[in-house]
Amino acid sequence: MHVSREQYRNLVSAALRGPPRHGHPPLVLYMVDMLDLPDSVLPDLPQLVDAGSNILVVGNKVDLLPRDSPDYLKRFRKQLLRSCARVGILPAAQGTGGRVGRTGSQNLVDVHLISAKTGYGVEKLISKLQRSWKCNGDVYLVGATNSGKSTLFNTLLQSDYCKSKAPEVINRATISPWPGTTLNLLKFPIINPTSDRLFRRQERLKADAEKTEEQLSDDEQKYLKCLKKQGYLIGRVGRTFQPQKSKAVIDFDPDELSFNMEEEPVFSSDKPKERVEFTHNELKDARWFFDTPGIVKENCVLNLLTEKEVKLVLPTHAIVPRTFVLKPGMVLFLGALGRIDYLQGAKSSWFSVVASNLLPVHVTTLEKADSIYQKHAGKTLLKVPIGGEERMKEFPPLIPQEITLEGIGTLEAVADIKLSSAGWVAITAHLEDKLQLRAYSPEGTTLMIRKPPLLPHIVDIKGTRIRGSVSYRTKKPPPLVENLKANGKNKQI
Repeated sequence: MHVSREQYRNLVSAALRGPPRHGHPPLVLYMVDMLDLPDSVLPDLPQLVDAGSNILVVGNKVDLLPRDSPDYLKRFRKQLLRSCARVGILPAAQGTGGRVGRTGSQNLVDVHLISAKTGYGVEKLISKLQRSWKCNGDVYLVGATNSGKSTLFNTLLQSDYCKSKAPEVINRATISPWPGTTLNLLKFPIINPTSDRLFRRQERLKADAEKTEEQLSDDEQKYLKCLKKQGYLIGRVGRTFQPQKSKAVIDFDPDELSFNMEEEPVFSSDKPKERVEFTHNELKDARWFFDTPGIVKENCVLNLLTEKEVKLVLPTHAIVPRTFVLKPGMVLFLGALGRIDYLQGAKSSWFSVVASNLLPVHVTTLEKADSIYQKHAGKTLLKVPIGGEERMKEFPPLIPQEITLEGIGTLEAVADIKLSSAGWVAITAHLEDKLQLRAYSPEGTTLMIRKPPLLPHIVDIKGTRIRGSVSYRTKKPPPLVENLKANGKNKQI
C-alpha cells in the first residue's frame, strides 16, 4: 500500500501519537534502504514521532553490497548513524542533557544491519527486541517504499518474534484499520518473551550455530544454495516455538468405507476444515507488530519508471561492481538514467559502478555522447527506459551538474556520484589529481555527491583489465553465512 507524503504524515502521526496502550508509547522500527543512503532516511520521521517514543533503526539490503574491506559493516553502521543524525534522529546521549525533545530525536535506541530477504542479522534483531523492548508496547514498522518492509514483516511472522499460531490466522486476524481512516495495515501479535522462552530460544540458536552445512536437511541446503546466489550475507531464521497441533479425530461412516472391487473408493469431504483462531485470553493483553504504509520518496527516479523498468533498476541479487578506467574526454552512461562526463584531469581515473546487474553501462567519448543518447535512449543499448522514441518523448531530459573532486590515492575512492535511486559511481583518482566532471540525471530527480563513499575500497573488487578495453573483468566476492559452523566449503561471519 503506497500513499502520498501528506497522507503518510497524517496516518503515521495518528498512530504513533495516539494514547499509549498498556501504559507505554510504541517502539518505531525504522527501515532504511542501505542502497539508497542517505536519501532513504526520511526527514519527516522526527516530526511524526511522539516525544515519548523510541526508535530502532534497521539498515536493510546489506546482503546486496560487496565486502570491500574487513570492517565494511562497521562503516555502514557509522554512515547510517550519520545520516540519521542529519535529520535529527540522535541517541539520548547526544540530545539536550538526556531530556526527551519534542522531535523525538533523543530516542534512538540502536542501529542494526540486516537483510530481510536472506535473513542476515534478523535473529540478532529479534534477540535485541526481546531482551530490551520485551513486551512494553506495540511496534510500528516505518519506512519508504522499496525499503523491504513487507519482506521483513513476512520474515518476522515466521520467527520467534510472532505468536506461533499467528501465521495460520494472519489472513483473518491481522487487518486493522488505521485510526480515523479507512485504510488498513497488517499486524501480528508479538510473543511474550518470558525467561523460559528466552532460554529455549538461546539453546536453539546455540544448537543451530554448531551445525555445518552438510548437517542441514536437503531442503535447508537447497534453500541456502539459492540464497547464496542472491546475496553476499546469508542468515538462517529459525523457529523455537511451534504451534500446538490438535489431536486428529477420525470420523467415518462404515457405509462410506465399503466398496466392491469394481469401484474406486470415494471419501466424503463434507466436513469443514477446522479453523484456527486466537482465543480471547491470547489476545486481550497482546502487543502488536504493525506494518505501516510505505511513503513514496520525492525527487526519486523510480517515480518516473514503469513497473517493468523498476524491476530492471532495483537490485534483487548481489551487486557485482563494474570498474572502468577513463581518460579525460570520456563519458559513462548508466542506462539512459544517468551520465558522467570526465572533462578534465591530469591522469586516468577509475569509475566503479554500483547498480543493478541488469542496468547496462556504456562508455564512449564526449564527441559521440549526445548522438548515442539521442539514437539509443529507450532502446536495447541503454535498455532503461523501455519503449523507444515514444517513451523518451514523455521522459524528462537529463540535467547536468558540475562536480569538482580531488583524488586521495589509487586505493580509495574520493566520493560517490549517486544518480538518484538508480545506483552510484565511485570515483577513484590519483593523489591530488583535480577532476572536473559533469554528471546528469533526469529532471526532477536528486543527484548528489556522497562523501565519504559507502564503499571506498571498491576499486579493489575487480579482475584483470580486458585487453584493448577500458573495462575490467568483474569479480564477485564469496557469500558469507552467519550462525552456521564453518567448513571447507563455506565461510562464516
